[in-house]
Amino acid sequence: MNNVLYHVPVLFEESLNGLNIRPEGVYVDLTFGGGGHSRGILARLGSEGRLYGFDQDADAEANIPADKRFVFVRSNFRYLSNFLRYHGEMQVDGILADLGVSSHHFDDETRGFSFRFDSTLDMRMNRRAGQTAADVLNTCSEEALAELLYTYGELKNARKIAARIVGLRAEKPMQTVQDLLVALQPFTGREKEKKFLAKVFQALRIEVNDEMQTLRDMLEQTLCVLKPGGRLVIITYHSLEDRLVKHFFRTGNPEGHGKQDFFGNRLTPFAPVNSKVITPSEEEIARNPRARSAKLRIAERKLHDERRKSIA
Repeated sequence: MNNVLYHVPVLFEESLNGLNIRPEGVYVDLTFGGGGHSRGILARLGSEGRLYGFDQDADAEANIPADKRFVFVRSNFRYLSNFLRYHGEMQVDGILADLGVSSHHFDDETRGFSFRFDSTLDMRMNRRAGQTAADVLNTCSEEALAELLYTYGELKNARKIAARIVGLRAEKPMQTVQDLLVALQPFTGREKEKKFLAKVFQALRIEVNDEMQTLRDMLEQTLCVLKPGGRLVIITYHSLEDRLVKHFFRTGNPEGHGKQDFFGNRLTPFAPVNSKVITPSEEEIARNPRARSAKLRIAERKLHDERRKSIA
């Protein structure tokens, strides 16, 4: 498989520079995909450096580089610390996560990630396990369906959409993208059709892959996995995941429930590297339209975790 066609890395140089790669260091690419970021990291590593690439999608294995410094981990990144311990790595120098859905997933007509193709409603990153989007649409209660559409898709008419889906599935189970598009037809205006459909598909994808809880689990594990002075580099694509990352960098907690010292100063295990969020240039967006919503945040693990300090 051609990794260039699989996925075009977003904010490539900016994210690699953010890792501040040491030639002999140990690094983790939590979203291996087409291997673009991983190859960039390997190019900056010396002969003693090591890189671990995580990906739960079997399709990504076709892109594994023939490099003895690279170890592929076929797993969801929510198991980051477990697999690093398995490989004898207690702490690492840097972690990169590109949270966006890859071009490969959107362009594969069989996966159900895109409303451009009529296929089965799957949307699983790991096709070996878990419920599909069709399962969610056919088994969720009307209330639960409305809640996930509102929470993950930020759709104001989520209750009406859920009611129509539940009504239609009583006559015929939803199995294909076309089935879903028919259900959504009354809510789809011509001017904002693509934006509306993208929100619905995003909500279903997040639910199917438990993306928000998975992100929380991963972020919390970086507290014990990153060495003091190590870098955490994360690219986000929508406000829900970006909010969690922003809170985590500021407080060490994905929900933003930080601690303060006696004087009211915020205690955090991270120091920001970039004062403002980094976004793609107009030139990059022109080359790769999917980069438009990308945001890059970089933080460095502090030498001492200030949250553990106590004020007498």
